Amino acid sequence: MKSLQEFTRWKKDVASHCKADLRKSIWQLINSIVPFILLWGLAYASLGISIWIALALAIPAAGFLIRIFIIFHDCCHQSFFKEKKANEIIGTITGIFTFFPFGQWKNEHSVHHATSGNLSRRGTGDIWTLTTKEYAALPPWKRLGYRLYRNPLVMFGLGPVFLFMIEYRMNRKGAKRKERISTYFTNAILAGLMGLLCWTLGWKEVLLVQGSILYLSGAAGIWLFYVQHQFEDTYYEHADEWDYVSAAIQGSSYYKLPRLLQWMTGNIGFHHIHHLVPQAPNYHLQRIHESSAALKNVPAIGFRLSLQALRYRLWDEESKRFVGLRAIKL
Repeated sequence: MKSLQEFTRWKKDVASHCKADLRKSIWQLINSIVPFILLWGLAYASLGISIWIALALAIPAAGFLIRIFIIFHDCCHQSFFKEKKANEIIGTITGIFTFFPFGQWKNEHSVHHATSGNLSRRGTGDIWTLTTKEYAALPPWKRLGYRLYRNPLVMFGLGPVFLFMIEYRMNRKGAKRKERISTYFTNAILAGLMGLLCWTLGWKEVLLVQGSILYLSGAAGIWLFYVQHQFEDTYYEHADEWDYVSAAIQGSSYYKLPRLLQWMTGNIGFHHIHHLVPQAPNYHLQRIHESSAALKNVPAIGFRLSLQALRYRLWDEESKRFVGLRAIKL
């Protein structure tokens, strides 16, 4: 699996697992969007009884929003349907549900896949990561900024607010016309929908229900993305030594979750498989994982072990592992 030729042979063997299945895709749309809308409505209706019931219902609603995001994510990879137009249409719709513009997120995420684990090409679609030497060379105020960014209270506490309210409400620098239009269109639809909901249901009620669901799903989404690449023995190399297959297998985790959470998160815990074959829809990832003994036996990260990732701040090029800030001397 280490060589490109071995990977090419293996990929041909699993080609049948990579194709979108229309019935499965439609069923996943139904069993994700319908429960989300029902839970959203129940959360709003329950406000008249108890705010705590509404907040309790926001938790599973946030789970289904993550599942909708995985559909959006697959559409960005053109993998959820065989037809490009279907992926663009459903991707745009699910992007509105999740507050992400299809064009912008799609382009950023394609860069992430092409550069994941490449020390020479960091900065787009990934988490800000410095090496120990880079951090030591920073002036004190920049070190403070990095420490704040990597602080869990900031990353998972303020991160969702920044993503939904700032980062993805504006076009990135250098965005082309189609991508810019996608962002403007998503923003306009969201403004109209939220305005209509606030007018008919009340802005406080919408803020409580929609805000809670977005915040919870956003924090969980950031955590999933974080733990999928920020683990101790992940993979980072400079461009002259970087290898796509190694970056996928060694630099993307197999996050082993309980069956219900695995279903709710659209199998994204099989992240090493997703990076190997991003054209495979999420409902095929487990089957592909189990199709190869080499892949099936990769080390798994459980929830308890994943919590250790909160300590990691810097990549040590000498030991080739993540370390905490206390590991370096300034």
